[in-house]
Amino acid sequence: MPAALKSTSDGHTLVLHISNPEHRNAFGPEIYAAGVEALNAAGDSPDVRSVIITGEGTLFSAGGDLGRLNSNRQQDPSVQAASLEGLHTWIEAVRTFPRPVIAAVEGAAAGAGFSLALACDFIVAASNAVFVMAYSNIALSPDGGGSWNLARTLPRQLVNELLMCGERMPAERLHQLGIVNRLSEPAGALADALSLAHGLNLRAPNALESIKELVNDAADRTLNEQLAAERDHFVRNLHHANAGIGIEAFLRKETPRYS
Repeated sequence: MPAALKSTSDGHTLVLHISNPEHRNAFGPEIYAAGVEALNAAGDSPDVRSVIITGEGTLFSAGGDLGRLNSNRQQDPSVQAASLEGLHTWIEAVRTFPRPVIAAVEGAAAGAGFSLALACDFIVAASNAVFVMAYSNIALSPDGGGSWNLARTLPRQLVNELLMCGERMPAERLHQLGIVNRLSEPAGALADALSLAHGLNLRAPNALESIKELVNDAADRTLNEQLAAERDHFVRNLHHANAGIGIEAFLRKETPRYS
C-alpha cells in the first residue's frame, strides 16, 4: 500500500492521517506534497478552524524512510536536498498556517515525526507515547526544524541530550517540560485532540490567528517591535465584528457565536 496522507473532517476540524503502515508511517515526498496541498486548501476555507495531524494505527510516525535514504546515498546529493526541501516546506506550512494545528501522538514520534509534532501549536500525546531524535544513532543530524524548535523551548544541555544521545523520551517527561500539552490514555490521543480542537473552534478565528502570528514572531523581535505588533493586532481585532459579538455576549452573560 503506497504512503498517503488521508483526510477526514469533524465539524470545523480537518484531521490529517499519516498513512504508511508498511514503513511505520514514515514520511516521503508524496506525503510532504499532500500535507502542503491540504493546508493550503484548508487555509482558504472559512469552514476549517483547526487542524489535527495524527498517524494511522498505533503510532504517529517513524520519521524518514531509511530504505529511501540509503538509496539516496547512491545518487547526487541534490536528490536528498530536494527531498528535504519538500519536508521543510511542509513544516513551514504547519508553522505558518493561520489557525491552530494539533499533533495527536500515539506510539512513537521519531526523527522527522518528532520534528513535525514540534512544529504544531499543541501536542496531545498518549501517556505511553515516546519521542526520539534518533538521527545520531545512524550518523545523521536533525531535519524538519527539530533543532530550531527544541533550542527555543528547552535548556541547551537537555537539547544536546535529546539530539546527541538519541534516547527515547516518554511523553510524561515532555509533559513535565512543557512540550506536550495534554496526556491521554493510550489510544485516546485523537479523541482528546478533537476535544481540544472543538473548544478552540468556538473562539474567534481572527483572534487565534493573531495570537499564533504574535507568538511565532516574538522570539525574533525586540520588546518595542512586539509591542507595536500587539497594538496593531489589538486594534484590528477590536474593530472586527467578532469583538462586538464577544463583548456583547460577555456583558449579557451569554455564550458568543463567532463568525
